[in-house]
Amino acid sequence: MTQLRQDFLDGMSFVAATVNVVATDGPAGRAGVTVSAMSSVSADTDKPVLLVCVNDNSSGAAPIISNGVFTVNILRDDQAFVSDTFAGRYGDKGEDKFLCARWERGATGAPVLRGALASFDCRLVEDRVVGQHHVLFGEVQQVHLAEQGRALVYANRSYSAAFRLPPAPNQRGEAAGQSLCVACLSSFAAVHLPGLLVRLREAHPELQIEVIEGDQAQVAHFVETGTAALGLLYDRAVPPTLEAELLTPQQPYALFAADDPRTQSETLSLNQLAAGPLILLDQPLSRDYVTGLFGDCGLEPNVVMRPSSIELVRSLVANGLGYSVLVTRPAGDLSYDGKQLVVRPLSGNHAPISIALARPKDSPLTQEAAAFIAACSAYFGALQAC
Repeated sequence: MTQLRQDFLDGMSFVAATVNVVATDGPAGRAGVTVSAMSSVSADTDKPVLLVCVNDNSSGAAPIISNGVFTVNILRDDQAFVSDTFAGRYGDKGEDKFLCARWERGATGAPVLRGALASFDCRLVEDRVVGQHHVLFGEVQQVHLAEQGRALVYANRSYSAAFRLPPAPNQRGEAAGQSLCVACLSSFAAVHLPGLLVRLREAHPELQIEVIEGDQAQVAHFVETGTAALGLLYDRAVPPTLEAELLTPQQPYALFAADDPRTQSETLSLNQLAAGPLILLDQPLSRDYVTGLFGDCGLEPNVVMRPSSIELVRSLVANGLGYSVLVTRPAGDLSYDGKQLVVRPLSGNHAPISIALARPKDSPLTQEAAAFIAACSAYFGALQAC
């Protein structure tokens, strides 16, 4: 049972879900907890019904049940701090957790999070215990909706979020039904996605595009589950249920501060770099690819820092705290804090990693998806021709 339980948890980690804070107030006190297990039950009863699952060990479980009222607050993509606070990642601070955000009193008396994407104010109608969890059925008394915003999404044990490119301003009245959701790997999204979207808008001004950023596993998952029709990712570790069209190869390179003496060489081998302090981009596929380059040469790099964003990697390198090996190369050679960076190719024969466009195998291709694929081919084809 122990292994089955772990396999179940690992499998469920692939499920993309909104992040929600369930909050209560009443005679048993004010309490709240972060949950991802929330679902609609029915909109066709006298009042709509939803359910949430709360661990019995959670400090919020008993007050929610005792008070008999609760809100389910769907977090926006900029409210990860609220999620982490109510998940206890900064310690169990009791009612002080509510200081991380602003709250209003709902119709039931339960706290409603200001700025939440949506808040459902509920009366508890059933508490069903399954294992260590309370499955709480709530009858919705009132719904609070934000005017705009994007949901904070949790999958593969990390957060991601979506943003939307609307149709061109003069096309808004003609855009009904012409929309497409694509997922994009965050490590190269800032370099390639804006130019690709501009090219797509020029060719199809009526098209509305929703983009979800994530790591390699998340992008693949969004495409596998149909959350996104297409995914831009690397050509490594692509699930067998997807087909991947290679768009452009990317060669690894070494990145240094301007005053690093190693920049006197036009090219550098991994053997020359291995002993130095490596600042490793800590994204799942990127780190595996880079450490694999060293491993293929029988070397073990001296990793001193593991930032999760390429922007921070570049700034740390520019300030002389180490070097890095990357594949994504922004157009400029300045860090975010304005310091000069120097790029040097790696000597030797290293397998490139390619940007690819993934979609489900044998799936019908919509006109919107075909338009995006054509824009990708034109955009990356132009890059290779430069």
